[in-house]
Amino acid sequence: MATTQSGQRPKYDSGENDDHESTTLIRWNNFEFCGFSLKIARMMDSRLGISSYIWDAGVSLCQYFEKEDVSFTGKKVIELGSGTGIVGILAALLGGNVTMTDKPDTLKQINSNIAVNIPIACRHRLKVSSLIWGEDQTNFPNDYDFILGSDIVYSSICYPALLETLRHLCNQGTTIYLSSELRSGNGSIPFHDVILPDYFNCEVVTKLEPKCIVVYKLTKMSTGQVKK
Repeated sequence: MATTQSGQRPKYDSGENDDHESTTLIRWNNFEFCGFSLKIARMMDSRLGISSYIWDAGVSLCQYFEKEDVSFTGKKVIELGSGTGIVGILAALLGGNVTMTDKPDTLKQINSNIAVNIPIACRHRLKVSSLIWGEDQTNFPNDYDFILGSDIVYSSICYPALLETLRHLCNQGTTIYLSSELRSGNGSIPFHDVILPDYFNCEVVTKLEPKCIVVYKLTKMSTGQVKK
């Protein structure tokens, strides 16, 4: 995998997003996974905050898909906290019918990266939607084959809403992949080791040091198994 970065200030059509500043700094990163070359833009806009970064946990999840030769062909996939869209874009290139979600301000960045990386003939398999955890999840079905999330376990304030969203979106046949950089002080370790196992069968499928990035594979427990 190789990455490069560059910066430029492209103009935006004010008719496309009237409340956006007239210029936005964009940084580009190049990646290679599973035989695909990805060019991922990061819009350095204060509104996006952490969503304008490509987190190591997302790259690690893409590397896991490559290592394990994961195929999403014909599968229904939803990604939570898509950010730049790198994980969801790769899942679509690997054959998935992918719904990429995040907060409203982030959707422009996701759509831009889809336009650069996904062939027009494949874009019908991608959908981009706003999803606020704990609020909007009931607008989405629960028949997904896969739920993906990378570095979405970062703030203990969000954990109850994230858990509620995961429980709504999945069914007994759903596989959840969460790639998390475990950090001290944010409750991410007990969330994975204590809270999630009350509702899901949890398995660590890979660990990456020294940043303590862990990829978890989860499946929903049956009603009789749920501990709470």
